[in-house]
Amino acid sequence: MGDTTRHRRKQWQQIYQVFCIIFFFIDSIYGQLQYSVLEEMKRGSVIGNVAKDLGLNVDELAKRKFQLISKAKIRYLSVNLETGDLFVSDRIDRETLCGIKPNCFINLEAVIENPLNFYTITIEIQDVNDNAPIFSEKHFEVEISEVTLPGARFALGNAQDPDLGTNSIQSYTLSGNENFGLGEKITTDGRKYPEIILEKSLDREKQSFYELILTALDGGNPQKSSTAKIKIIVQDFNDNLPKFNRDAYYIRLHENAAIGSLVIQLNATDEDEGSNAEITYSFSHISEDAHQLFSIDSINGDIKVLGNLDYEISDAYEMTVVAKDGGGHVTHCKVSIQVIDVNDNAPDITITSLSASLPEDSPLGTVIALLNVHDLDSELNSEVTCHISDTLAFQLIPSSSSYYKLVTAANMDRERNPSYNVTIQCMDNGSPPLSTNKTFQLNISDVNDNAPVFEKMNYILYIGENNQPGTSIHKVHATDLDCDENGKVSFSILSSNVEEIPVSSYISINSISGVIYAQRSFDYEQLREFQFQVMAKDSGSPPLSSNVTVRICIIDKNDNAPKILYPSPDTEGSPLFEFIPHSAEKGYLVTKVIAVDADSGHNAWLSYHLLQVPDPTLFTIGHYTGEIKIVRDIQDTDTMRQTIVVLVKDNGVPSLSSTVSVQFVMAENFQHVVPEIRKQPNTSNSSSNITFYLVVSIAFISILFIATVLITLVLKCRKSNTPSTYGAYNRNVYPQFTLGCPSEISDTSLPFPFSYDVCVTLDSKQNEIAYLKPVQNVPTDNLIDTEDPTAVNDSSNHNPNSSSIEQQAQPNAEWRFSQAQRPGPSGAQPTEEAGVWPNNQFETERLQAMILASANEAAEGTSGLGGGTGTMGLSARYGPQFTLQHVPDYRQNVYIPGSTLTPTNAGGKRDGKGGGNKKKSGKKDKK
Repeated sequence: MGDTTRHRRKQWQQIYQVFCIIFFFIDSIYGQLQYSVLEEMKRGSVIGNVAKDLGLNVDELAKRKFQLISKAKIRYLSVNLETGDLFVSDRIDRETLCGIKPNCFINLEAVIENPLNFYTITIEIQDVNDNAPIFSEKHFEVEISEVTLPGARFALGNAQDPDLGTNSIQSYTLSGNENFGLGEKITTDGRKYPEIILEKSLDREKQSFYELILTALDGGNPQKSSTAKIKIIVQDFNDNLPKFNRDAYYIRLHENAAIGSLVIQLNATDEDEGSNAEITYSFSHISEDAHQLFSIDSINGDIKVLGNLDYEISDAYEMTVVAKDGGGHVTHCKVSIQVIDVNDNAPDITITSLSASLPEDSPLGTVIALLNVHDLDSELNSEVTCHISDTLAFQLIPSSSSYYKLVTAANMDRERNPSYNVTIQCMDNGSPPLSTNKTFQLNISDVNDNAPVFEKMNYILYIGENNQPGTSIHKVHATDLDCDENGKVSFSILSSNVEEIPVSSYISINSISGVIYAQRSFDYEQLREFQFQVMAKDSGSPPLSSNVTVRICIIDKNDNAPKILYPSPDTEGSPLFEFIPHSAEKGYLVTKVIAVDADSGHNAWLSYHLLQVPDPTLFTIGHYTGEIKIVRDIQDTDTMRQTIVVLVKDNGVPSLSSTVSVQFVMAENFQHVVPEIRKQPNTSNSSSNITFYLVVSIAFISILFIATVLITLVLKCRKSNTPSTYGAYNRNVYPQFTLGCPSEISDTSLPFPFSYDVCVTLDSKQNEIAYLKPVQNVPTDNLIDTEDPTAVNDSSNHNPNSSSIEQQAQPNAEWRFSQAQRPGPSGAQPTEEAGVWPNNQFETERLQAMILASANEAAEGTSGLGGGTGTMGLSARYGPQFTLQHVPDYRQNVYIPGSTLTPTNAGGKRDGKGGGNKKKSGKKDKK
């Protein structure tokens, strides 16, 4: 019988091995590996070669970061990355891992990167006969009544062997005795319990007890066994055994069961009475772990929870309960407790691969991290879903049942977000659900994707002429949103020419700070403005750059003295004379001093003064026109020949001046005065008088300058109102003229800005009317130091509220010039002063241009009066001595707004060239 049973077991084991081989073959087809290993193998024992079985090169394991991941707390197996061998790294005990389960497996996961692949490795743990059978008790006591009939059976405690199959308990043997035999009781679940069979009746009087040896044998090779002593006590009659209503009890218990809660209440019955019916309960066979978790009441049979249950440690417990009556009879039942999982474990997030930083130009879908998520619970409690909190820049993509890839879902921009705090939240499907958050910081590395940006779209810079070479003009600034080398900005000037001269000879720039320096001293009269481009370039790879236009405007300074055109100071060797007829009356225009100034604006406003005059009561000069007139009738006692010295000064600070001598002869014609001139002796008084008058004039001018400065400072502190006499005129009737560089810089002589509209119109008689119309109410009482009494009177008449001679005069009828007196193409000059000078550089240049055009037109013989060549178109009373042979040619700078006449070169007679005007600069072309 025993041999037949063993043969059948061997056949089933062979069939099982065949099924395992088929299962392993099917798993390998689907990319899974399965190995079988005996328990208790030595550490370092090789199970198989993973690299060979996966079809990988051994060198690729380390390069592709091969990892072996186990869910168990103990790492039983490892992989040698140099050879690819899978070897045992810790003791493997199948009974500890799987307990009483028939099949025992260790599940591993293998991860390899570049590209990312996953493999499942299943290790089957095969049983070896490493455990001997163990009885729950070393000593058994059996009480048998002497009246017990032969054939009665008495159950004994069985032995336990955690091994499986043939390695478990196969049989029991009993030491020889003629009164007792050995039998087996097989329960419904297949367990064997040894029984003592009474073969002969007992006689207590002959022998009150017997001692036997019970041996349990397993089927391993070599075979192992265990023994227990059985003491049989012969008693008086007790013929009923305790009975349970079932042989086995199966209980399902939640792992969160409270300590002290009832698991089950066992109840065994005995039909005897008295002490033979008193039943006590106890555990006959229970593991040490279960003994720490459960307790039984020996009186009522209640099994209660003694400790904290944990499904993740053990999900099942099995124990044997013994019911013993007062007569010593016992019975057994099995209690199997199945622990039910509750959701008491939050998901565990492990980052297996994480990028240190991410370039901001990374494409969409770039893998940032690889996450492994594991929940120790089971079924729904272990199903986990993960997502990213509070950011749309990243996305989680599941790659397997427990792995996620974190990839980019949007374009990165370090300038907006230099780093991200990425929070991964994983939640299981338990009730209530549990969640775990994992936060890590991802830094975005910079790439050179931002060009430098200047703080302005363009720069307009101002610098006074006659500056020192090396003077700093301005500092340009550009910012780059990138960092480190990508954000370091250097400056340079792009190569260009200014009037065929490289711009680098005019200016330079500090490549680090952006400070622009003047390389030379500028001259406003030669160069008024120029522009160039500055490039800002970062140090990235490849570098990015941007350009900005810088415009340099030269500010005029008073560095040119007035140039007297008529009478020419160069004709002192052959003096010229102006004839005054005796019939001349008060207001008679004798001549006009014409002067120009190469400066501009305030520095070019000229005023005329009589520096030395023999008879101050006879002559007067227009303060702003230079016209010399007679202020009273000529008397017979007046000297026939008189010489006066005229001082012409500009309005600059400090003021510059020039002088010229004018000879006057009072006679009806030249023949009358020639003898008088020849007879008149030269005296030394004239030179001494000139010296005296020069000293007086310098002192007077100094006092006048100091007074002007004081008055200007006082008036700047006061709020003045400008009369609106010209409010009726429409500004849009006449064209507006603007300068190339905005007049926003003051040269400390007059306040800026101050704008006038200069208008030249023609009336019905073709007479030009010129006047100045203020554009806005700007105080004008401190613009010019007015010394001419006529101008003062005119100003007081037009403004009744005026209380100071510095109040600006208003335009009046004296601005209307006759055909023989107006400046411009006709060549005549105005008869009276016209209020004050204009208030900005451009209008002053226009008036100078009108004066120059008049002089040049007269020199070219285009005068409307027919005065002849070189007479400036004046009447015959000025005489033929008035010539312009030494007058510089300023026609190239002349343009008269409001007039249809363009001055020409009269066939190139003056400069020997034909073909029109010579251009000085681009600025003058614009004007």
